[in-house]
Amino acid sequence: MKISLPLLSLSVLATFASQSWAAQPTDWKQKGTDIFREIIEIPSVSDRKQEVDRVSAYLEKLFLDAGFTNVVRKPHDETFSLIVRLPAAQKTKKKPILLLGHMDVVDALRSDWPRDPFKFTQEGGYYYGRGTSDMKSGIAAITNTMLRLKAEGFKSSRDIIVLFTGDEETDGKGAERAATEWRSLVDAEFALNADAGGGTFTPDGRLLGFSIQTSEKMYQSFTFTATNKGGHSSRPMPDNAIYELADALKGLAAHRFAPMQNETTRAYFTHRATQESGPLGDAMRRWLANPKDGAAADLIEADPSEVGQTRTRCVATRLSGGHADNALPQTARAIVNCRIFPGVDAKAVQAELQAAAGDKVKVEPHGPSTPSPASPLRADVMKAYTQSVRARHMNAPIVPSMSAGATDGLFFRATGMPVYGVDGSWIVTPDDERAHGRDERLPVKAFEENLDHWYMMLKQLAG
Repeated sequence: MKISLPLLSLSVLATFASQSWAAQPTDWKQKGTDIFREIIEIPSVSDRKQEVDRVSAYLEKLFLDAGFTNVVRKPHDETFSLIVRLPAAQKTKKKPILLLGHMDVVDALRSDWPRDPFKFTQEGGYYYGRGTSDMKSGIAAITNTMLRLKAEGFKSSRDIIVLFTGDEETDGKGAERAATEWRSLVDAEFALNADAGGGTFTPDGRLLGFSIQTSEKMYQSFTFTATNKGGHSSRPMPDNAIYELADALKGLAAHRFAPMQNETTRAYFTHRATQESGPLGDAMRRWLANPKDGAAADLIEADPSEVGQTRTRCVATRLSGGHADNALPQTARAIVNCRIFPGVDAKAVQAELQAAAGDKVKVEPHGPSTPSPASPLRADVMKAYTQSVRARHMNAPIVPSMSAGATDGLFFRATGMPVYGVDGSWIVTPDDERAHGRDERLPVKAFEENLDHWYMMLKQLAG
């Protein structure tokens, strides 16, 4: 879910990093890049089990060759997950830290890309390839850090556990199983997620800030179904299932859930309001002053970068209806996908959708939902993330954020384990926002900084 503009040179990109940062040793930087290249060039699309197998087997071998003895590669649900543990230097009462990431990627067609999406390409200050930003850069950074800590004989004050899953982009069964039936293998005091967080620059080099993800919305789909006895198409009737479904979807399009705030989003908009002038900044300040100001929240949501940040949002994503060209439809159905604000019950959303759809259409859950309560702003994690980021970007704003989408972290939040999206890479907005899209890329400098970021952050939290 993460992140040379053509007009920016490598030297300009380099100025995004603070001059106070000491360069990472070349061998570990090269090692991280080699890992990155290797896993980008394996097309580990979620539904290609053999390719996810190849990534997990490659990473497993890296850990075993480095002397890790607690490495478990688990086949499950037509994919693989990998669990690795670096034990504490001595017996301790401290619970472990869990590191999260996913090895799978969304598919990419060669015909859609000017470059092969599964070839690791460096060009114009960027690394191109499917998974460069979402999120094999994080996999490479975590792996490189764990190998480096092991090689340097780091004496950890607590166990550090790695969980890499193979189906985050589809079913999320790896994280779901790890949070429940495999819990003894991954139980931790808190989790650090490489699939969230990170920084944003403007094209002219202005740093907007780095986010630490402490909250994410719950994923839940619903079916809208209209039914009818049908009949011959030569005798149209007023109670047509397709028309009734269309009316319900118009009701959905016009509906707005009540705006709401939590600790994370209030902190986020408090910071954003200092950056924005004009109508958007005014709306943010009005909404912070009055969280029930729906008109102000609507103005905020009209900005493409803020969609989904003020409330639950639902949208129709699939449609089907009828069974023959010459017959009146007996059934018309739509799938409506919702991203539900943390703490809101899915049943309450269903009831609100039913009211918006009307009594001629039935609204039912489509698949299960997993509640995802917000994580508290934990002082030691905030400090470690802030210090690591500011070692490279002096005085960088650090802003708590809520993901409108979902990650593997939601399954752990649902069980009470706090999760923090703390990746240290960055993008140039809006042009680098290409996750799941064509020409996905990540600045070379951002990747190299992220290698050092994870190393520094883990040494502080487990040192």
